[in-house]
Amino acid sequence: MANGGPVEHGFPHLETVRAAVTALYRRLSHDTVRTFAASVAPADVAFCDTDDLYLGAQRVARELVAHYRLPDARMIVSFREMTHAANVELTAGPEYFIELNDRFRTHRRDIGAALAHEVMHVYLHRLDLSFPGTRDNEILTDTATTYLGAGWLLLDAYREDAASSQKLGYLTPEEFGYVLAKRALVFGEDPSVWFTSPQAYTAYGKGLALARQDARQPPLTAAGWAGRRRYARDRRHAQDVHGGGAAADAGYSFAPGAAGAAGASGGADGSLRVAFPCPTCHQRIRLPVRGRVRARCGLCRTVLECDT
Repeated sequence: MANGGPVEHGFPHLETVRAAVTALYRRLSHDTVRTFAASVAPADVAFCDTDDLYLGAQRVARELVAHYRLPDARMIVSFREMTHAANVELTAGPEYFIELNDRFRTHRRDIGAALAHEVMHVYLHRLDLSFPGTRDNEILTDTATTYLGAGWLLLDAYREDAASSQKLGYLTPEEFGYVLAKRALVFGEDPSVWFTSPQAYTAYGKGLALARQDARQPPLTAAGWAGRRRYARDRRHAQDVHGGGAAADAGYSFAPGAAGAAGASGGADGSLRVAFPCPTCHQRIRLPVRGRVRARCGLCRTVLECDT
């Protein structure tokens, strides 16, 4: 929790964030992810100063348990002085003890954001889904919280001015905006209408721009002129040398198809194939290089219009 200190900006964890989205789809399946089409409603996690601190925190925790579909999980919330925003004791359940920073006694509007992250820890623990290392695992938790409909609370808890700052979670504000935008593009929602923090709008806008750029990368037909021209050049080179390769920052790569191997990942005659990330779930997709083609991602079921 950044509290008065500098707030990191940009997209330094983007690779891990994208890997977390892929891991969610692999562990949950497309059908389960689609059950989270509705985000947590602001009214369900609202917390005013006249509410009883403990009863209010328990109420918000129950709402998040219901959102994540953990009906047999009971959250017991307490407050104490600590460095981090919150902590949860992961056990076999059904009771889980969540400790919140004493700061939230007077910053009650952000209790929902802190609890959203901690209850997601319980959800992922029950799924047995984790990344190695504390940093990457926390990024997975932030990403899952956001992609499954409660992370707008975390971005809305970000506030920064010349005199003070506050940010919850391990993702930067722009990365929260990016994951929110990825979710918004899938489910057709606009989370910005729920923001109370002016800085959240700016961060979401930057994240949305990057999320839209994902859908405009070659060999997708929505790619811009410059991207298509670069792709054509790299494709000619790969065809000339009868091998693979592409620039490290291209996103796509070429490789010769396995002769005699039929399937979606390449031509059966050993022809060239291209691999690129799905703009929705970031799983690598492999297609034969043969011009205009429509493909469906096997993981998230996104239909892709491509010109390979």
